[in-house]
Amino acid sequence: MPTATNVSVLLESGTFGEIVMTRTPRLSWATATDAADWEQDGAEVEWDSTGGALIRELAGPAAAAVAWPFSPLATGQRGTVRVRVHSKATGWSPWSAPVPVRCGVADGWSAAWIAHPGARAEQCPVRLRQAVSVRPKLRSALLYATAHGVYQASVDGIPVDDERMKPGWTHYGDRDTYACTDVTALLTEGTHAVAVDLAAGWYAEKFGFNGLERYIYGSQPAFSAVLRLEYKDGTVEEVVTDGTWDVTDEGPILSSGIYAGEQVDARRREPGGWVPAAASPVTRVPVPRTSPPVRVTEELSPVEVIRTPGGATVLDFGQNLVGRLRISVDGPAGTTVTLRHAEVLQHGELALRPLRRATAIDRYTLAGGGPETWEPQFTFHGFRYAQVDGWPGELDPSDVTALVIHSDMRRTGAFESSHGLLDRLHENVVWSMRGNFLSIPTDCPQRDERLGWTGDIQVFAPTASFLHDSDAFLSSWLEDLALDQTSDGSVPFVVPDVLESAAIGTAAWGDASTLVPWTLYQRFGDLDTLARQFPSMRRWVDWMASRTGENLLWEDDFQFADWLDPTAPPDRPADAKADKDLVATAHLFRSADVVAQAAGVLGDDAAAQHYGDLAARVREAWLRQYVTASGRLMSDAQTAYAVAIGFGIVDDERRDAMGARLAELVERAGYRISTGFVGTPLIADALTDTGHADVAGRLLLNDENPSWLYPVTMGATTIWERWDSMLEDGSVNPGEMTSFNHYALGAIADFLHRRVAGLAPAAPGYREVEVRPLALDGLDRARATFESAYGTHEAGWERVGEGVRLRVVVPPNTRATVHVPGADAPVTVGSGTHEWVAPATVRTGGTASFSVDTPLVEIRRSDVAYGAVREALIAMLGREGASDLLRTLEWGPRGTFRMQALLLPPGVVDAVDRALAAV
Repeated sequence: MPTATNVSVLLESGTFGEIVMTRTPRLSWATATDAADWEQDGAEVEWDSTGGALIRELAGPAAAAVAWPFSPLATGQRGTVRVRVHSKATGWSPWSAPVPVRCGVADGWSAAWIAHPGARAEQCPVRLRQAVSVRPKLRSALLYATAHGVYQASVDGIPVDDERMKPGWTHYGDRDTYACTDVTALLTEGTHAVAVDLAAGWYAEKFGFNGLERYIYGSQPAFSAVLRLEYKDGTVEEVVTDGTWDVTDEGPILSSGIYAGEQVDARRREPGGWVPAAASPVTRVPVPRTSPPVRVTEELSPVEVIRTPGGATVLDFGQNLVGRLRISVDGPAGTTVTLRHAEVLQHGELALRPLRRATAIDRYTLAGGGPETWEPQFTFHGFRYAQVDGWPGELDPSDVTALVIHSDMRRTGAFESSHGLLDRLHENVVWSMRGNFLSIPTDCPQRDERLGWTGDIQVFAPTASFLHDSDAFLSSWLEDLALDQTSDGSVPFVVPDVLESAAIGTAAWGDASTLVPWTLYQRFGDLDTLARQFPSMRRWVDWMASRTGENLLWEDDFQFADWLDPTAPPDRPADAKADKDLVATAHLFRSADVVAQAAGVLGDDAAAQHYGDLAARVREAWLRQYVTASGRLMSDAQTAYAVAIGFGIVDDERRDAMGARLAELVERAGYRISTGFVGTPLIADALTDTGHADVAGRLLLNDENPSWLYPVTMGATTIWERWDSMLEDGSVNPGEMTSFNHYALGAIADFLHRRVAGLAPAAPGYREVEVRPLALDGLDRARATFESAYGTHEAGWERVGEGVRLRVVVPPNTRATVHVPGADAPVTVGSGTHEWVAPATVRTGGTASFSVDTPLVEIRRSDVAYGAVREALIAMLGREGASDLLRTLEWGPRGTFRMQALLLPPGVVDAVDRALAAV
């Protein structure tokens, strides 16, 4: 019999305690049992509410994202849901523990927008207030609130919740979202002071670059709310925002901006200047917020106090993070403490240039009279280092704490291996996701940008979907993407579209409209989002197709293409080696193919046929234009081959040739990465799928500049925007765009999960998985775990003697197809723990001895020989000089050090010859 059954409510929304922000919450349940190969053949769901208990019987194995089987919930309705499951082998399980559910969806919206009536300085927050009288026998009190800006509400000085930056950033005006908070415990019988602190946030921020920054939505924030009071006698009263509220701009927060930071004068705790609020009608009713709330999820203490060459005091928190500082300080009234933030140090001082116009400074002026604890309310920063100026007396580092802030998603995926640098790389990916999943998926969290770049999340969505339960977060953002999309289908560069770029459209970026919904369906089984976004998906493909000529090639338009190819000049990041038109047309094929598959899933046979035909015709056009008969691409670049193989464009006849050429290009580059945003998520899979896993492994584990591991060797704790955001001499890359917290290049983590550890989804929502691990040279073990709606999946391997032990854990109600190394055919297993011992992959023997006459490719394939050469050159030229020289060599099958003697610095050949002789 199943030993336990757990039920969790999965929504398109976040949760506020027991509150759900939908009238029809989806349900998932996981079964824990000792029975092997356990599969559910039916279930019963019980909903116990005020009207009594109802039970619905469900046939079959469905246990993830199950549609609500009862009538839609009424506003404020509460109850409990529980589940029991059945299988032929074990019969009925016990009922699960009941899960409380309360509907947080408002019934209409009777409130107005309220704001300060006067002309005010930019980014000057306000405080709103209203006295609320509560009669005896209050049953419940729910606060529904939204803002054009960011807010926090309090009752008698007590914050109503622990959320930050409410309600988040959406397509303001067209999709304002509200949160629902249970404030019953704060409203006893009598009169209470309800206050709201309101700041500019994203709404009244200036967006843009190069002196063209301007307000997109409005210059002043506004607030709207309904406080619903329900009494035990069944009566309901509503307190709404209107002209009876008071407002002042003389509160303690002097200014607050996303980019500028926050200034507070604690001496203004009891503000004056109260005036009646200006009220205006709500023309479009807000909708329930469906993205998880932003919260403080971790606190970090300083690991070091640094005295800079200029005499400043800087705290190092040991981790590049996103959030703010909380200080505990005691000093004379009027003392101002200033906090400056930066991701890295340069020449021992804060490196502020990468922030561009974002000053990222918080200032706190003390009230005096005793210890004071303060943190900014309405801003956030990306930083590892904080400079503290003006501290009264001796600074105790324990008085400063870094608060890590992001959208509060459940962690679901993990990876670990025997390779310390690789594990730190994976941890860096996790931290970059946390920092950039703050209300929306942003490119970076520190400079004057922090925008929802579509290209970044398009390539990163598979990784994000493994690391965290990001379904509701990304589904919400996709609603704004569809709203920002033009009527003819073009998709903006950023969502929300504060750059007003929607009409331009560009490949890989606009493809977020098709590939992100498809990822959510594949990884979470989210059919609802796929169906809702399908019109948007179609419009994007139709728009792309409209940009082609009779030849069905997308040519001559603006493209970001393989953005930040490492060979692109710092000031021209789009100058990639891969042809931009080749990349653009490949994305037309990819998205048309995905839309055809989505149409099939949704039962739209006509659309499936139409877009399937379009994809086939685009594929043939692409092959005619860009591929030679021998399988060589006209654009002979790593990304071009990775796209052809990874997207499935190339036919079987020329696929092997393309894989061989891709491997050759990677080897000639010395296993240094040569791809940008487009090629990076594809290249390791493309190599592996064409029989070159050894090359993929060397590419993955290389730690030279540029590579995935190079930033780790430079102390990175997040993923960088550029492969070399910091140069080898410790200086910051001179490029205008130089962020140290960008998740896009971290898309390689999906390869670690699926291929290195071997845990890949094979059916929507991980109902089935495929385990095909790669025992790469340089690794002794690797393991991944993932918590799907069904339970915890695990796949991993370790070397044991001359073999490899493979371990797979399959949760109940799921299956795994396992490719055991060396086996003739895969094996399918059901729930339980399974182990196999297989022969280890035969490692390449390679050249037995080396000299300056050995082909360079053979030297590079030997870790020992190449390591000897590298150490010899570092001793002779220094790390930077050695790196420059090694990067300029072409590590092909014909060239040797002796043949290139005339092109090398004097003495290099002799130094290399001595090093290789020692090997």
